[in-house]
Amino acid sequence: MRFLIDAWRRSSSWLRLLLPFSYLFQVLIFVRRRMLSVNKRPESYKVPIVVVGNITVGGAGKTPLIISIASQLASRGFKPGIVSRGYGADPPEYPFSVDATESPSLAGDEPLLIAKKTSFPVVIDPNRHAAIEYLLAEFDVDVILSDDGLQHYKMYRDIEICVVDGNETLSNGYCLPAGPLREPVGRLGKVDFIILNGAEVVPAGLNSSCFKMTMVPKSFVNLATDEVKPFSGAPFNMGNRIQAVTAIGNPARFFNLIESLPYQVNKVSYPDHYKLVKEDFDSENIDSHQPIVMTEKDAVKCKSFAKTNFWMLTTFTEIEETFVDELAKKIEHYKKIIKE
Repeated sequence: MRFLIDAWRRSSSWLRLLLPFSYLFQVLIFVRRRMLSVNKRPESYKVPIVVVGNITVGGAGKTPLIISIASQLASRGFKPGIVSRGYGADPPEYPFSVDATESPSLAGDEPLLIAKKTSFPVVIDPNRHAAIEYLLAEFDVDVILSDDGLQHYKMYRDIEICVVDGNETLSNGYCLPAGPLREPVGRLGKVDFIILNGAEVVPAGLNSSCFKMTMVPKSFVNLATDEVKPFSGAPFNMGNRIQAVTAIGNPARFFNLIESLPYQVNKVSYPDHYKLVKEDFDSENIDSHQPIVMTEKDAVKCKSFAKTNFWMLTTFTEIEETFVDELAKKIEHYKKIIKE
């Protein structure tokens, strides 16, 4: 998969051989969307539904955006709830309400991180309709956020938010397999908001409902002792090397942050949602005597076996205030429609 991602980034000429398959993929996506899309609100949906997703493979920053949106909506008086497919989760039954103390094997890494970072109800189920029904029946919420699901056409939604990686933007612009797009570029013209994660300027061609988002490094927290070190200067005094280990969809942004520190960085990357285990850190690729740093998403999987040299990089999400204002207005608009 990494080989294909590199080819997309370089716009390798041999990718043209895959274009017929990409055109077929676009046709299938069009047919699937026409057949499966739910345009009528189910009677049981008494609150607005907001979907946060992307149109590219790999990570774009959906989960930190969900956490930020939920927190900022709550500060404005809303009562958010969150649903997720729960990729990698293996709960005893579905729907499953995620508690912050659950193990990642039960809850999945992203839902567990959301539960740990917020105080809002999180429900997982591959059938998102069932997750929504459960959330509405068991919790007092007045808006539901779906972590991913832009291509889950069976799920009704009022508002769509698409996250675009500011470093990659839309890569070579082709759909799978010649490019990384899960839907054609034109899909961006149909969503309510576009969030550009990590870009200095908004590229030409994106619509007026495009807002910038930035992940700002905050501190390192020790997984074993909870000691906190600032993300500045030279926070570690265990030599001049550190190990950066991650299993996320797009590790480049994380690695770039770590490489801004005055250390030699050994970068170790696993596939997205890979279940990190103790044995991974005993491998010859990782120097267990040096600081090992990882993302918060990775940390939820490593907490149970963490040693005193395991550190997670905490971040906070900066997003344009006008986006949250506009989103809140849309949510209020749909709340009024539902009451009528």
